[in-house]
Amino acid sequence: MRAWLRLLRVPNLATAAADALAGYLVVATPPALGWPPSACGFAVAAVVFLYAAGVVLNDVCDVELDARERPERPLPSGAVSTRAAANLARILFGLGAAAACGAAFAARSPWPALVGAGLTAAIWLYDRHAKGTAAGPLVMGSCRGLAWLLGMAAAGGPTAAQWSIPAGMAAYVAGITLVARDEAGRSRVGTLLAGAGVMAAGLAIAAAFVWAPMRIAATVAGRPLPVNTWLALWGVIAASIVLRVIVAALDPSPGRVRAAVGNAIMSIITLDAILVLAACGEQWAVVVLLLLGLFVLGRQFVPPT
Repeated sequence: MRAWLRLLRVPNLATAAADALAGYLVVATPPALGWPPSACGFAVAAVVFLYAAGVVLNDVCDVELDARERPERPLPSGAVSTRAAANLARILFGLGAAAACGAAFAARSPWPALVGAGLTAAIWLYDRHAKGTAAGPLVMGSCRGLAWLLGMAAAGGPTAAQWSIPAGMAAYVAGITLVARDEAGRSRVGTLLAGAGVMAAGLAIAAAFVWAPMRIAATVAGRPLPVNTWLALWGVIAASIVLRVIVAALDPSPGRVRAAVGNAIMSIITLDAILVLAACGEQWAVVVLLLLGLFVLGRQFVPPT
């Protein structure tokens, strides 16, 4: 069972759920805490299923490489057969497509299904073709941006200012992918610093929906949250994430780089919660932040990278 959980990268599924949930909340801005409508539930399920399908397909495609670099992984170690993993990926892709169509039906809009199809195509493109190329980080980042966009589409679609969030989170994850490119061995300092720069740029872009219009729409504890206060919170979290990658560049050993990558992945949930704080206030931000508990719990059993 642990081998299957490791194959599915179970801790990371919480980050996928956080993206879709946050995307829905930022657009819908529900006035009070309550159970989200079915369109939100379908969108979250679609992103989780498709994310799980992507990580399983990733290991299926990398089985020969992992046999040399990571022989302890489920497929090269023989704990899970490649055929069984491939069949699981197909099932998960089907469930993800069905859930995206369910979100489209519930939202009375074709866009969740279309975004789901785009996310499926991006996942397949990355795993099958783009992973080892220069375009790999860009394609991987687009997967994360589309996960956010699927949740947004289920709520009616983003406004002009809100488009900066999926764009910025896509760039942030592209930077993480660049940092993680050589994590199996000794990483190159230049690659790590370039990845840190892309991550920082992505975080600045994601925050643009607040700093660009220089206003904030939500309330916290019944009072408007000042722009400078929100930006300070965002800046502290962003700086701590990027700084950890820079520190890893000083000693680019596999352990340090993997720790920095794992921290950057885990921080996606915190970043999503802060973005929800800007749009919906503290109660919904806490709901998103609770997913961090699932990530931390899952990490006790299987590694996130």
